Amino acid sequence: MSSPDSFAGRGTRVLNRLYARLSRRQKAATGFVSQPEPRTIGSFARGRQLIAGNLLFAGYLIESRETALWDVEAPNAAFDAERHGFAWLDDLAAVGDLPARARAQAWLWGWIDTHGDGRGPGWTPDLAGRRVIRWINHALFLLRGQDRAASDRFYRALAAQSWFLSKRWQGAAPGLPRFEALTGLIYAGLSLEGQESLADPAVRALARECDSQIDHQGGLPTRNPEELLEVFTLLTWAAAVLHDAGRGVPVPHQAAIERIAPTLRTLRHADGGLARFHGGGRGMEGRLDHALAASHVKPRHSDGLAMGYARLTGGRTTLIVDASAPPKGAASYNAHASTLAFELTSGRRPLVVNCGSGASFGVEWRRAGRATPSHSTLCLDGYSSARLGDPERGSARESLVDEPVRVPIEISEMDDGIRFQGGHDGYLRGFGLTHARSLELTFDGRGLAAEDMLLAVEDPDKRRFDKAMDATVLSGIGFDIRLHLHPEVDATVDLGGAAVSMALKSGEIWVFRHDGSCSLALEPSVYLEKGRLKPRASQQIVLSGRALSYHTRVRWSLSKAQDTAIAVRDLHRNETDYFN
Repeated sequence: MSSPDSFAGRGTRVLNRLYARLSRRQKAATGFVSQPEPRTIGSFARGRQLIAGNLLFAGYLIESRETALWDVEAPNAAFDAERHGFAWLDDLAAVGDLPARARAQAWLWGWIDTHGDGRGPGWTPDLAGRRVIRWINHALFLLRGQDRAASDRFYRALAAQSWFLSKRWQGAAPGLPRFEALTGLIYAGLSLEGQESLADPAVRALARECDSQIDHQGGLPTRNPEELLEVFTLLTWAAAVLHDAGRGVPVPHQAAIERIAPTLRTLRHADGGLARFHGGGRGMEGRLDHALAASHVKPRHSDGLAMGYARLTGGRTTLIVDASAPPKGAASYNAHASTLAFELTSGRRPLVVNCGSGASFGVEWRRAGRATPSHSTLCLDGYSSARLGDPERGSARESLVDEPVRVPIEISEMDDGIRFQGGHDGYLRGFGLTHARSLELTFDGRGLAAEDMLLAVEDPDKRRFDKAMDATVLSGIGFDIRLHLHPEVDATVDLGGAAVSMALKSGEIWVFRHDGSCSLALEPSVYLEKGRLKPRASQQIVLSGRALSYHTRVRWSLSKAQDTAIAVRDLHRNETDYFN
């Protein structure tokens, strides 16, 4: 993956601009082969806000009741990418009334007027693919009430973008961007009259990408669960279009769908949201269930690890652990130093979380969200288990370096539950210490017993630890065990500072206890959520201690209070407020 300011990156931009301008010469498509069927899911609430003139893209809110969408000055490139990708069409279509259609039509034909001749930042393969899919999905919604001239301009613009995709899909970065470009090209080739010749090369290319990008665990090199969901959704859409056209799905394409489906089920919490690791969010509500249903893959969970994650379940409780080394190289530009961090959800209520990706709130929040202290795991002396490398010249892209290499894990059953044991060597180079973590979840999901250890095992490790101890004048190496809580958890210190009580909106009460070897505090934290204007305030449980020997052990537990019922009727609905 080349930097935007590298020679290859500049070459990619030049070729994109060249083929975008040449696309103006393409003949218009004459219509659709068959009636397009909408497959994308939008948000009714976001649609209503768009109609009201509240433009919320990439964490920025611009109130624009009268100004056309394309006349609004974008605050950054991410804002531009969201509006040029046209995913907002899903939200307007979710509303579906006359004002929603009028707004969608005005903005789409506005794009044709402003950018349809190959100008502007929207002419990249991934954005063009995303845009073409939405235009085709919502064609009936968009074309209703339009005259022949407007329809001709619509079909001409679609044909131009399809031709551009056929020439430039290889310029998209491997992974999600390339899957978007190829799926858009398949959509266009199989849906538009006169574009059939574009489909076959794209179908073959997509099959090759499935082979090279989807590993045997059904995962991506980035290990981003939300990105995996987006790729899976694209693959199911492409398969549906092929079936509708009376064509078979290539074996590698179908095999990738069948590998990914159980992995996504493993990465899903009890409340239906995805685990938030390596830059990914919870996923848009309903998209995962919709994609799994559309895949027609029989329900099952992965055996062992899924994309490097372990899942423990008991009763109504799910626990998902980052149980592998972080992504490397180009795949690590959005990766987090989160090895052995976990999230825990009870029924429909997240309890223990990671802070999440702060990318939509700026560079500093993005960096903070990637650090180990932003995750529910142990942090040694304020250092992360992997470090951020120097950013590429002229770019904010930073890969992970000095990351853990060995992450041995074991999952086993006990008499009354399931046990996860794992370790990593991310602190070995600087301190000679290995972090080991044991998590034991009972079958009824009412209790989690945990142990964190810092170990100097081999002689070279002990010498390194002794050197680090000398630097502290034998006062010990400080560490913190952090459990970040969801913003809706009401937490208070209890039992004279020996425990923390946590109340969920469902009425459940959970209690955190520890062995007394560390100091306990309840400190402020943040919950970084895409699509919001600012981070949400939350709290974190922090156990602080010092490693004074070759073997440091801390035991702690999370358990439901005895008077919490086994089954709780949780009927409260979360209404998303994008403006808080």
